[in-house]
Amino acid sequence: MKANYLTLILLFFSFCSFAQQLVYKPINPAFGGDTFNHQWLLNAANAQNSFTDPSADENRSELEQFSENLNRQILGQLSRSLFNTQLGEGLQEGSFNFGNLALEIFESAEGLVINILDVSTGEQTQIVVPGG
Repeated sequence: MKANYLTLILLFFSFCSFAQQLVYKPINPAFGGDTFNHQWLLNAANAQNSFTDPSADENRSELEQFSENLNRQILGQLSRSLFNTQLGEGLQEGSFNFGNLALEIFESAEGLVINILDVSTGEQTQIVVPGG
């Protein structure tokens, strides 16, 4: 008798229960999520970021800022004069050396290509000036 009641109760609850299929929806736009989540995710990541930029020291005095600005201007003027004496008024094809920097300038299908190599560290970069 108890088994019959127990079976009836189980049958009743099995008919009353509902189920649905679980569907994964990504949140991050990089993985197919909604693009409107980008700003929220970026703000949340920036709020959790505990690293600080050591070069963003805002506690420099006026004298330090002035000397840094003057140093930049002098180095810029010096590099312009070096380029003008070495390359003339325009960029010409060839290989050039400026201290630890080795420049290689050549024409390609994309335009004027400038390869810059720091021979002391091995770092290199490439600048492409599109041809018109």
